[in-house]
Amino acid sequence: MVKENELDIREEKGSIVFKVFVLPKSSRNMVSGAHGGALKLKLTAAPVENAANKLCIAYLSKCLDLSKSSMEIASGHTGRNKQIRIICSGKGDEISEKAEIRKKILGLLSDVSGR
Repeated sequence: MVKENELDIREEKGSIVFKVFVLPKSSRNMVSGAHGGALKLKLTAAPVENAANKLCIAYLSKCLDLSKSSMEIASGHTGRNKQIRIICSGKGDEISEKAEIRKKILGLLSDVSGR
């Protein structure tokens, strides 16, 4: 079972922000655990011409089943430590939507620990 405090996930008005630690130029794209409160991502793209950042958003949107347009890198564009912002859709109850997104993020980590 994943402890929620393993990941630094915070709520802001209309969005959720969480940390990722990116390992570019890996052999495959995967979530490989937690690292200092961040979700550790291995990505095949090199950190050249924004390729790793684009793949980071594309891979997370696929894993979380969210649109790429609802996600952005809030900080850390040039480093391994990034903050990802997921903007709530505005359709329906924001509290429920944030809870569902939080559950999906924590689910990525539990998938790793369940291997």
